[in-house]
Amino acid sequence: MGGEAVRVADGPAADVLAQAAELLSGRVAVLTGAGISTDSGIPDYRGEGAPQRRPMTVQQFLAGESFRQRYWAGSYLGWERFVAAAPNAGHVALADLEADGRVLGVVTQNVDGLHGRAGSRHVVELHGSVDRVVCLRCGQLYARSAIAERIESANPWFVTGETVTLNPDGDADVGDVSGFSVPDCTVCGGVLKPEVVFFGEFVPKERFTEAAALVRRADALLVAGSSLVVNSGIRLLEQARRRHVPIVVVNRGATKGDRVAALKIEAGTTETLTALRDRLRA
Repeated sequence: MGGEAVRVADGPAADVLAQAAELLSGRVAVLTGAGISTDSGIPDYRGEGAPQRRPMTVQQFLAGESFRQRYWAGSYLGWERFVAAAPNAGHVALADLEADGRVLGVVTQNVDGLHGRAGSRHVVELHGSVDRVVCLRCGQLYARSAIAERIESANPWFVTGETVTLNPDGDADVGDVSGFSVPDCTVCGGVLKPEVVFFGEFVPKERFTEAAALVRRADALLVAGSSLVVNSGIRLLEQARRRHVPIVVVNRGATKGDRVAALKIEAGTTETLTALRDRLRA
């Protein structure tokens, strides 16, 4: 049965932290969403104040060159800001708890790679990572930085001095890009795609199996910064619910896990995770 949401304006109070620490006293699996990266300057899709937008679907990306021109042009503009984002204290807190042996690992819906850069060792990137690019024909892998260099070299006219608005997946909105040269595979000439799960795609089976195994081994599930709208997150939540393990949700705004959570803390992830780490270490 779900618990009452605890609404805290300026960070979690001592009694809330005590309750959370008790629920998370065993081995913890963590599921994170975009809300954990907003303090690193990466916007989210569904948070309060987030603008309505329709990200490109995989069907559009595969449908024709014009869609790929728009995607890669926007991705090129957003990449520099996206890759410059640094892990925040919330990411570091989870890495610390893993080093302490309290967190088994992190399953993330984010594609920014910040958990790994913060020091987390066991990270399951459900939706992939934007720093890798794959050829859809032959499977050749490329570093995203190398693709960015190729784009810059092939499109010297495509320069902007304006500040672009970063989107949650690291791209930016663009205007007319009909003359934009899209990179292709240097091995077979095939279509290149970031190794991320686009809207309309399924999470790879082996990746979800790894995430499910992590949740299955845990004594509790901590959800941080996710509204749990995406199906893969809901499936992991349901797995924990069926095993009757405690579920703690930390998020600003309603989530689809609120009704089954033993504790819902409505506060920012950074201040809550750092305070929880300190409490568990006390």
